[in-house]
Amino acid sequence: MFEKLSEKLQGAVRTLRGLNHITERNIKDVLAEVRDALLDADVSFDVIKSFLETIREKSMGEKVLKSIAPGQQLIKIINDSITELFSHTQKFSEEKPLRVLMVGLHGSGKTTSTIKLAYHLRNRGYHPAVATCDVYRPAAIDQLEQLANGEGIAVYSDRNEKKPVTIAKDVLEKMKGDAFIFDTAGRLQIAEDLIAELKELKKAVQPQEILLIVDSALGQEAVSVAKTFHEAVGLTGIFLTKLDGDTRGGAALSMKYATGVPIQFIGTGEHVTDMDAFRAEGMAQRILGMGDVVSLVERAKERVDKEEADRLAKRFRKAEFDFEDYLSHIEQIEKMGSMASLMQLLPGTSGQTISPRELSQVEQTKAIIRAMTLQERRKPSLISGGRKLRIAKGSGVQLKDVNHLLKQFEMVKKSMKKMKTPQGQKATQRMSGAGAVQQIAKLFGDK
Repeated sequence: MFEKLSEKLQGAVRTLRGLNHITERNIKDVLAEVRDALLDADVSFDVIKSFLETIREKSMGEKVLKSIAPGQQLIKIINDSITELFSHTQKFSEEKPLRVLMVGLHGSGKTTSTIKLAYHLRNRGYHPAVATCDVYRPAAIDQLEQLANGEGIAVYSDRNEKKPVTIAKDVLEKMKGDAFIFDTAGRLQIAEDLIAELKELKKAVQPQEILLIVDSALGQEAVSVAKTFHEAVGLTGIFLTKLDGDTRGGAALSMKYATGVPIQFIGTGEHVTDMDAFRAEGMAQRILGMGDVVSLVERAKERVDKEEADRLAKRFRKAEFDFEDYLSHIEQIEKMGSMASLMQLLPGTSGQTISPRELSQVEQTKAIIRAMTLQERRKPSLISGGRKLRIAKGSGVQLKDVNHLLKQFEMVKKSMKKMKTPQGQKATQRMSGAGAVQQIAKLFGDK
C-alpha cells in the first residue's frame, strides 16, 4: 500500500530523527524530499503545494523551535498534515433500512466490493442483501451470485429484466433485510447513458450512501472520474480498491482534496475479509511506517470469536492444547485478513513481506491436521509410523513434513509448560491473542 510514497517519506523521516534543532535550511531539505515523494506518487500539484505550505507554517512556529526533540516534532507535523489531508467528519450511515449504490467504471472492483461491504455490515449487526443492476454484462449476475452464496449473503437477480430501475424497485419490495446494496453497471469510460441511468437509480432507490469504487492504480485520472460522478449523482464516499497492488497511491490523496468526498473504505486484497473502514490517522501512520493498531483491534473485535479466542488462550496457557486447538488458532487469525494486510497494521513491519514459501507452510500445516482423524487431533501421541504415512498421503505431503509438524507441536507444548509459573502465566497472557486484544481494546476504549 503506497509502497513508493511510504518508502520515500520514511527516508525523509529517518533524516529528521537526529536533528538537534530546526532551521529554515533543514526544513527546506526535508520538504524537498517530501515534495519528490509526493510527485513520484502521482499526487496532484495543488495538493502538494498546500501540503508543503502547511508543514512549513507549523514547523517554524515558536512552540516547535523550543521543543526538546525537534526532529520528532517535525515527524509529528508531517503525520498530522497527512491525517488532515485525509480526515473528515462524515460518518457512514447507520440507518435501517440502509440503501447503498455502488458506482464506478468497469473493472474498478464494484462486484467484489459489494460483497465485502455486505460482509462488513453483517459483522456490524445488519442483515444485508445484494443485487446487481448491471443488465449489460452477462457474467455480472453469475459473479455476484457466486460470491454472495459463498458467504451466505442474500442475493437478488433477474436475468429476464432489462431495466435496472425495475430490478432495484423489485429488490426493495421482495427482499427481506435491513441493508440493500446495489451493484450498478460500469463503462470503460464515463458516458452520458451511464450517468443518466445512475440518476434514475438514485431517484428510485433514495440511497443514504452512494459509494464510488475506484481502482487505486488509476492515477490522476481518478480525480476527474471522482469529480464527474460527484457532480452527476452526489457521492457520499469513496471505496478505494486494490491497495495491495503496485500502486503509487497519489489518487487517494488527490481525490479527497479535489472533491471533498471522504474515503470511507479501502480494499487491501482479494478475500472478502481484506477490507477496512478508512481511518485518516491510521492511513497516515501506515504511510510513515508506524502501523495502525486501532484498525487491527477493530478487525479482531469484528471478526474473531471472542469466546473461542478466550478458550484457546486458556488452553495454551495451561499447555493443554491439541491439534484441534492448533487448527482453530490458525483459522481465527485468518478471519482477520491476509498476513500481508495484517503486517501493514503492525508497528515496525513496514516494508517486510511474507514469502510464498511461508504462506504455503501455513496451508501445508492445515492440510496435515485436516488429514488426521478427530481422535488423532485430540491425542497426538496416538500418531505412530503407519498413521504418519496415511496422514502424509492424505495431505499430499512427504513423511518428513508430518514429522516436522509433530516435532514443532511438541516443542511449543514444552515451552508452554515452562511458562506455567505465576510469572510465566503473566507473560503468556500478554502474548496470547485474546489477552493482547483485551489489553489494547481497554487502552483505546470505544475508539
